[in-house]
Amino acid sequence: MKIHFFGAARTTTGSMYLIEVNGKKLLLECGLFQGHRQESEQLNKTLPFDPRQIDAVVLSHSHLDHAGKLPMLCKNYDGPIHCTGATSDLCGIMLLDSAHIQEQDAMFVSKLRAQKHQPPVEPLYTTPDAEKCVKQLVAHDYEKTFSPVDGVNVTFRDAGHILGSAQVILDISEKGKNFRWLFSGDIGRGGDELLYDPKPVENVDFLQIESTYAARVHEQRPDADDLVGKAVGETLKQNGKIIIPAFSVGRTQQIVYVLHELTCAGKLPRAPIFVDSPLSVHATDIYLKHPESLRDTIYKTMCDSENPFGMKNLTYIASAEDSKKLNDRKEGMIIISASGMCEAGRVRHHLANNIGYANNLILFIGYCAPDTLGAKITAGVNPVNIFGEPHQVKAKVLSLDTYSGHADKNELKTYVKKISGDIKKVFCIHGEETQVLAHVETLRGMKPNADVIAPKYQQMIEI
Repeated sequence: MKIHFFGAARTTTGSMYLIEVNGKKLLLECGLFQGHRQESEQLNKTLPFDPRQIDAVVLSHSHLDHAGKLPMLCKNYDGPIHCTGATSDLCGIMLLDSAHIQEQDAMFVSKLRAQKHQPPVEPLYTTPDAEKCVKQLVAHDYEKTFSPVDGVNVTFRDAGHILGSAQVILDISEKGKNFRWLFSGDIGRGGDELLYDPKPVENVDFLQIESTYAARVHEQRPDADDLVGKAVGETLKQNGKIIIPAFSVGRTQQIVYVLHELTCAGKLPRAPIFVDSPLSVHATDIYLKHPESLRDTIYKTMCDSENPFGMKNLTYIASAEDSKKLNDRKEGMIIISASGMCEAGRVRHHLANNIGYANNLILFIGYCAPDTLGAKITAGVNPVNIFGEPHQVKAKVLSLDTYSGHADKNELKTYVKKISGDIKKVFCIHGEETQVLAHVETLRGMKPNADVIAPKYQQMIEI
């Protein structure tokens, strides 16, 4: 067996791993690179292999850094894309939304470039490309084994990261040898109010594990809730606007739930809250469609609704016209909008309109990859370019990693401790280089008999 590390190798984005086994080619993930715009655009324009030679695709979850390049692949790939039912439902909206955003952003930027007599830009893929891709999704339940290619049995197990997220267990038979390969996918923190904890995996021989926060320890949740309540409350008292960049799937639902808890507890006034993202509206509906993946306890703190993601002062916005009307409103309000890294979507318009006012707050609640607009804002860069134009940052900026869907250093250690088996090799992926290398050292201490490495981009390893 050979595995090629074509993405998320000493970086967090562009997850893509090609496994060659028994004469077949199995693609694990097909994600977008996000970060430095020119570099990402170059990496996203091409695939490092011939898509016509791929026999099957397995997908751990729906986030675009894992699934966002699938429509490009499917221009020349007609086979199945295996995932969980919730991931299939989420990809059904996320990939279409990604295509729409790319088309709209390309049109918007092309207009700006035309004013400077520069050539237009093209979207990476179009809505018809995404529609074709969605038809190729094949849904599987957790713990139901299937065989995507000869000699490989795959089982999905809950990863606790977002709705439908899975650890991918590959039981491989090749040339008379049998072994179990575990791809962790993105591992949740555990103790989440919405999702179940990641479930341990047994009898593992080879481990491919994420490292996003492998050298950091997150703040405790109650402290973060208090910080959110205080910062948001103070901004509302100043009649300011709170802009919360949030991934449409996972972080949006979680911050809505947190704001609901704070409101029910009387720690926040019932100020207008807007979720301004068509994708977030549809994603929330899918969360409600899959109650089997949600903890029953989320219904215990409801004070005005049986919907855990709804309040009387909460409005979901789908249309662009209603989104634009938010600019004309003068009262204090909370606007939650995608994307979480501020690389696309309506949040960039809200930032352009509000980042220059000192009574406003920009609240980050998730990870921002280096060189993204979100990372630049949280790092204190001033001014920042939005749609190619400089904007002074006068608003208060607060960044919290507590609501991250990724396990931190201690939580990753706990996850590995619960894995049973004689692990022979560990591959640390999906993390910036400092995080990955720190993870390597941690796991070498935990697994002294295992070969623990950090693969580099495009490295091929033979098992």
